Amino acid sequence: MKRIVLIMTLVVAVAGCAKDSVEESLAITIWTQEDDKEALPYLRALAEDFMVARKDVKVLVQTMGTEDLRENLLMAADGTGPDLIWTVPDHAGIWARSGRIQPLDSLVDMSRYVESVVLDNKTWAVPITAGNHLALLYNKTYVSAAPADTTEMIALARGLMDEGRVQYGLVYNQLEPFWLVPWLGAYGGSVFESDSKTPSLDTDAMRSALRFLADLKGKHGIVPETSDYAQADALFKDGKAAMLINGDWAFSDYSAALGNKLGIARIPMLAETGTYPTPYTSGKYFMVASGVAGAKLEAVLSFIETATSYQNQVDLLVQYKRLPGLKAALSDPAIASDPVLMGSSVQMAVGVPMPAVPEMRFIWDAIKPHMAEVLSGAVTPDAAAAAMQAAAVAAIAGAQN
Repeated sequence: MKRIVLIMTLVVAVAGCAKDSVEESLAITIWTQEDDKEALPYLRALAEDFMVARKDVKVLVQTMGTEDLRENLLMAADGTGPDLIWTVPDHAGIWARSGRIQPLDSLVDMSRYVESVVLDNKTWAVPITAGNHLALLYNKTYVSAAPADTTEMIALARGLMDEGRVQYGLVYNQLEPFWLVPWLGAYGGSVFESDSKTPSLDTDAMRSALRFLADLKGKHGIVPETSDYAQADALFKDGKAAMLINGDWAFSDYSAALGNKLGIARIPMLAETGTYPTPYTSGKYFMVASGVAGAKLEAVLSFIETATSYQNQVDLLVQYKRLPGLKAALSDPAIASDPVLMGSSVQMAVGVPMPAVPEMRFIWDAIKPHMAEVLSGAVTPDAAAAAMQAAAVAAIAGAQN
């Protein structure tokens, strides 16, 4: 059996409680894939404040990598896993189908929140933040206003490079298909058929999206030969790239690095189709483990209510530049008065919800190697799209057998 590795952060209960009170107190365990560079400090503070208000409850926060979190919950024996999970929506599909989390429709008023994870007509998660979407970031040292469309974007990037002002006009993570999806949408495509389960990768839209990304490198020469997440991040922060496509999880980091030189806008309209790219939107969510009931369930729901209260949602968006999951907080003046949050909000409005079905994992695995082959010039978009479709169909069929 795969060894379960946990990086543990113990949130210590307030001292001074009587011995018998400690023994009778409830203990709830929260698993999260946030880390110190993201919102883990915020979650720790929430837990500490909650324990001050609820002296009958102890909160233990455990953090681990996204994939470790997914696998660890699937392998956890009864009574050894978490009570509450703060995580990405990708996990919901496989956890719901394997019986690891419980539906929340009768437990939480979901009408108060932005769109959540619904599978088989049941709601499986409470939104903490909304977004998790890609947008265009630009350095105002070089770019005075965001380009309106891709023709303008390419011309601007090429001009800055020709003048020797930047090394690259645009950078992005060329290794992950999450950065391909917005352009697929701009060409009218989707990774699934309308049933959100059947792969739809061998299409004209996919071939066009792949060709567009290949042309940014080969035809226009405005992006590096290759760049992963860290390389694109460093080039933009170091002022060697004028524009970057990245996600809202990193906006606070870029705001700290560039200050008032940071601009954020939606990804430019695709001039070829007259359609805006459609990045996936999701966010971070609370999911409640199956088997949590009684007094422990009451404490878990109370923690969710506290964490997603109006003021805590506003505090989260101000500190981490993440849009709130609570609908009421989306109209808070803090968003309109912050250019970073406003740019993020405009982009989110034209995104599309990312499917939370287990099949999504096979889609990513099918696209990734063949996307890399196209960008390296090893295969054509036509061949890559056909290979993606075959790989996805085979993987999904294999998982069902």
